Amino acid sequence: MLFRSWAQTADAHWPDVARVRDHVGVAHLVVTRHALVREVLTDPATYRPDNALDAVTPIPVAALRVLAGHRFRLPPTLANNGGASHPAIRAIVADALHPTRVAAQRPWLTDLVRERVRGIAATLDAGGAVDLHARLAADLPLLVLARLVELPDAPVSAVKEFARAALELFWAPLDAERQQALAAEVGRFHRVLREFAATGGGLAGSLRAAGHPPDVVVGALFFLLVAGQETTSQFLTLLLHRLTGEPAVLAGLRDGTVAVADVVEEGLRLEPPIVTWRRVATVDTTLGGTAVRAGTSIVLWLARAGRDPATVDAPDELRPGQRGSRRHLAFGAGAHRCVGDQLARMEAAVVVAETAALLDGVSVVREPWCPDNLTFRMPDAFVVRRR
Repeated sequence: MLFRSWAQTADAHWPDVARVRDHVGVAHLVVTRHALVREVLTDPATYRPDNALDAVTPIPVAALRVLAGHRFRLPPTLANNGGASHPAIRAIVADALHPTRVAAQRPWLTDLVRERVRGIAATLDAGGAVDLHARLAADLPLLVLARLVELPDAPVSAVKEFARAALELFWAPLDAERQQALAAEVGRFHRVLREFAATGGGLAGSLRAAGHPPDVVVGALFFLLVAGQETTSQFLTLLLHRLTGEPAVLAGLRDGTVAVADVVEEGLRLEPPIVTWRRVATVDTTLGGTAVRAGTSIVLWLARAGRDPATVDAPDELRPGQRGSRRHLAFGAGAHRCVGDQLARMEAAVVVAETAALLDGVSVVREPWCPDNLTFRMPDAFVVRRR
């Protein structure tokens, strides 16, 4: 269950809190109900984020040596930082992703998406098949993020490969050989980030100017390049796929009776790219009537919380604007709520608005496939052609 939880979000047989062991025998408490997931996320004293980036498959000595050879370090910076430094670091990152700055990118992004949609339509009109992940969704969030925070000047393909390697290395069930290969890829790019952190402008320069040490700058960049763009490209692909099976919603988008923003929120609720997140209990406590010992790993099932019938009328249906639609936890909650939520919403809104007509006329040739992973969906492709 833990590594393909998106396939079980509609299963009605899960208790509010369940004890589950993972592939290496580690016990976790899986929290399924919206209210309880939110309770954990908003109580940093009882449930700390320290384990959020821990590798779910313990990294063997050989792979650790590879990382050490690249001087890889990832100190608590954002998602796994429950310390006193977190608010100041977060404030600088949040300023770089301020809604005003995000909104200023919308005209540029709209022009780019329209250009790509025209090219995709031409291929489809000629009878060809198109991978909407590769042709449209995969690199858009990275291109926008690079403009906002002045990311290092690295090829898009290299950044995407690094981000997916990091998501696999820290959150997937792996064998030792694969871990060693991923460690080499992650370590190489970490060296690029160290060089940029020392001299780069934008966000890196702001963090340095505030007196944060090099490791903190690298950690912030590392996390942004994973969570700040890879998750959004995953979401765009998942949402496009979902919409191909929603003709009434597509019709409403075209005639203006369905709001783009409402479609995005329902997409986040039903198809979040981050399906689980972790916390660790700091004290003995009780959660939903279940005893929790200090040190227990808590897996928060965000995707299932979004389908909790206590918060939404039609849990498994895409009904834009329905009661509870915006109460999803796709961006988390509390002190570690995603600072890029407005950026992800803007990007998704542009893509939905510009592709509604295109999607209405296609059939699916190949659905997105997602590899085993505790937390991230990571779709690999989404191929369509004209009906």
